[in-house]
Amino acid sequence: MNIQIFGKSKCFDTKKAERYFKERRIKFQSIDLQKYGMSGKEFDSVLRAVGGVDNLIDWNNKSQEITNMKYMDDKIAKEDKLFDDPSLMKTPIVRNGKQATVGFCPEIWATWE
Repeated sequence: MNIQIFGKSKCFDTKKAERYFKERRIKFQSIDLQKYGMSGKEFDSVLRAVGGVDNLIDWNNKSQEITNMKYMDDKIAKEDKLFDDPSLMKTPIVRNGKQATVGFCPEIWATWE
């Protein structure tokens, strides 16, 4: 199992995800999404695994960019905006190979073990 946790340093759900894997003694790699972002291949893999760009956007974020994205029809433009500004992504994003989850999803992570 090769777990990667993409998150924000001040995100409570990211800390809960890290604690979940630590308690089960599962090794993981923690990546600060705002500092390092994602590579293009990682981003594409996560998009496929979570079912599209709309599932990856943090709709609860109060920024103007999110408000504008609600009215965008062009999925490619949304993907480009999200790739360029990772702070708009919902966290944590947990990857295990080609599988990925967005948010705190211990019921799915349990099936990975």
